[in-house]
Amino acid sequence: MVIAERRNERVLAVSWYPPNDADNEGTNPDKLIPLILDLADKYQLKVAFHIEPFKGRDHQTLKTNIKYIIDTYGKHPGFYRHYDRIKKKHLPVYYIYDSYLVKSSNWAELFTPGGSISIRNTEYDGIFLGLLVERQHKESVASAGFDGYYTYFATDGFTYGSSWKNWREIRKYARGRRLMFVPSVGPGYIDTRVRPWNDKNTRSRQDGRYYKNSLQKALDINPSMISITSFNEWHEGTQIETAVPKATDSFTYIDYGPEGPQCYLNITRQYVSKFISED
Repeated sequence: MVIAERRNERVLAVSWYPPNDADNEGTNPDKLIPLILDLADKYQLKVAFHIEPFKGRDHQTLKTNIKYIIDTYGKHPGFYRHYDRIKKKHLPVYYIYDSYLVKSSNWAELFTPGGSISIRNTEYDGIFLGLLVERQHKESVASAGFDGYYTYFATDGFTYGSSWKNWREIRKYARGRRLMFVPSVGPGYIDTRVRPWNDKNTRSRQDGRYYKNSLQKALDINPSMISITSFNEWHEGTQIETAVPKATDSFTYIDYGPEGPQCYLNITRQYVSKFISED
């Protein structure tokens, strides 16, 4: 993912698994993160961590891995910290994907100050964002002690959280509990190459109009941060990186239309500038 925030930091949220672990298609992220951090720093970018639901992930193993991340990467100049206006300090940001797979009461042991293994007010504290998919996740994420919500999915209408019409309601709920709400936007969605049965959730790019609409819906609720899903997830058709038309024997990728290879980066730049100027 890409993150836009008010300080005009340019941030990439990188999928992360623990050492010697990875998804079925991936490489051990621990071999890649040092290179990513070095390149990010070279090009004045920052890196945040999107914690995947690794095998055995729960409140206890996450604490172990948060310690590992900070001890291993926390001092790198490319490591991202966001200013928390409540705690009045800069803290790392972690997106916890599929956070609902762990009970809220267990998360609370880690994320609330009185929890049995609390990470709060320690050198490993951070801004932890839980995934909001269904309506009931508003309460469960809040009671678990997370610092806020993100919605991840780029398909308007796919879930309660990803539906643009619900964002103002979610923002109001979050504000009432002093939580962050980070809406996730995207340029469109098509994953039928990997999920042939999911064509109902395809969303046309509309030559950039879908992306512009999602960005404007996010700006309308005045969040402190917006996440963009994604920079380069081609298998779900959410990429915004520079691209030209591409076809193989079995598949034709949807290209960027008449606006050309830089279309979605140009739109991103336009709306990020607008986002910052509205602060």
